[in-house]
This record gives sequence, structure tokens and C-alpha cells, in this order.
Amino acid sequence: MSGFDKRLTPARPDLAASSLRGKINAARYADGVVMQVIDVSAPLRNAPTSEASLDTEALHGERVTVYEETDEGWCWGQLARDGYVGWLPSNALAKESLASTHRVKALRTFVFSKPDIKSPPIAALSFGSEFSVMREEGGFALAANGGFIARQHIAPKDYRESDPVEVARRFLGTPYLWGGKTSAGLDCSGLVQLALQSTGIECPRDSDMQQKIAGAVSFSGDEKTLKRGDLVFWKGHVGFYAGEGKLLHANAFHMAVAEELLRYAIERIRAGGSEVLEVLRL
Repeated sequence: MSGFDKRLTPARPDLAASSLRGKINAARYADGVVMQVIDVSAPLRNAPTSEASLDTEALHGERVTVYEETDEGWCWGQLARDGYVGWLPSNALAKESLASTHRVKALRTFVFSKPDIKSPPIAALSFGSEFSVMREEGGFALAANGGFIARQHIAPKDYRESDPVEVARRFLGTPYLWGGKTSAGLDCSGLVQLALQSTGIECPRDSDMQQKIAGAVSFSGDEKTLKRGDLVFWKGHVGFYAGEGKLLHANAFHMAVAEELLRYAIERIRAGGSEVLEVLRL
């Protein structure tokens, strides 16, 4: 396994993806079965237990290539969009069905049992969730897997937001959650990933991976050298430069997505023993 990032490589000593045959030694290989998330979201953990660390979350409609399913109700596989590998609960997945046609553009939207705002909601989908629309009825879209969603809260799958900073601002006040990637809770790199993906920029999951997606900008602490939308990195942390001297980031100090003066964030994080590693411009 030397040289391979285990977060992005579907391989263990006892099992690996068939595509890795000849590259990685494993006791057996599997082709994998494409499934999709049918729950509002699915936790991806580093071990098949609910006590294991949350590495990331797969949103409703995301595709997952599953290489193993255990009798205890866990699937081991790889997310299609960002390539992350880990364990997901089996009951959150189902065999791949219709291709997604739309996605949620609101921070969060309810799925109603009928095309009526007074009908009982049956679920709540987060920003970026995908689904297939069967038809529209009375200001609602009927999802293929059931339930009606307000048309104002959705957009065609190929819709692109214009400004990742404004997308990230929608999450202000959202609680900080390590590994989280929904409007119920998310972490620094999850916020960056969601915001960039919404504008059509594919983005890896973790901050160290995100450091590789753009060119570095010279930064010596003077905010005048920065542009709105630049990504500011520390070891294990990332945020958007939001302009006007401010940093927009999900962080454990505020335990929420917050916007604060960049110089205050630099001073506080420096006091904790970390300096700005680099600034990237997309």
C-alpha cells in the first residue's frame, strides 16, 4: 500500500477493487456494485461501527461503488464524486436507479408527502443533495423515490452557482461537525468542498488534498495581496478569504461557520502553534 492514499484507494490487505489488481496485493479482489444514498445523508466512517470516527458524509443521491457488505449492516466502498473510501450503513444505500436530474440549491428543504405545504414532511434534504424529478405539480417536484419538494428550492443538476463565497455564507451559524457535510453540521473542508462543487469546481474532501487544486499566492500577512475567494490554509484547516479583511470558515473555536477578521484568526491560530501554510487562488 506504500505510495497510495488509503483515503482514496479502495484496498485493504484482505480485499481490493479489481481495478487495482497488479498494482496492490490483496487476498481477493471485487468488481464492486454501484449503489446510491437513499437516506438524507450517509455517514462514512473509518471502521464498520457507529463508534468509529466520521470521515465524511455522502449526500442523498450520491453514488457509491460497494465492494463488500457485512452481515452486521455495513458497506465498504468508494464515493463516486470525490473518491473517498470507507464504511457506510447498508440501510442508507440501495441499488442505483434513475440518474439524477436535479439538486437542492436551498440550504435545506423539506420533502412533503403531498404537493401541499400543509402535508406532513417526510424528510429534509441538505444543500447539494441530488434526485430525479418525475413530474411537477402545483409548485412542487415529485422525486422518483417519493415525496414532493418545493420548486423554489431545487435546480437542474447542471446548474452552477456563480460565487463560492456567497454559497459558503449561506451556512453561517451552522454547527461545526468533524467530518460533517450538511446544513445540520460540517467542518472546514466540507464547507469549502460544497461551495466549490456548487460552482462546477470539483474539489477533494480534506484540506491537505485541497491544497493541491490551485496555485499558491505570495502572502506575508498583508491582506491587500489577497482576493475574495482565495483559500487560506493552515495545518488541518482551511477557509475562504471573504474580502474586506475577513475569513469565512467552519471552525472549532466558534463551533460554527463564522466570519471574522482574518488577522484575528491568524493571531489565535498562531497562539495555538500553527502558522498560515499558504494561500491558493482558483
